[in-house]
Amino acid sequence: MKKFQILGPGCPKCKKLAELTETIANDLGIEYEIEKVTDINEIMKFGVMMTPALAVEGRVKVVGKVPSPDEIKKMLA
Repeated sequence: MKKFQILGPGCPKCKKLAELTETIANDLGIEYEIEKVTDINEIMKFGVMMTPALAVEGRVKVVGKVPSPDEIKKMLA
């Protein structure tokens, strides 16, 4: 099972990134768990200064934007 983390305070872009990640993971048939990290101190432990951010298996893949569905597919695969 893969672990995806959405890093951000819960802003509209954070919610959009979470929705896209879930949709694409489901489309790809990936078994996953999504964790929403909203605590600023926890977010900073990842080295992230801009949100939203997506971490896959604890590794930050994108920061400060909502990537395209194709970009997300590559990150999750």
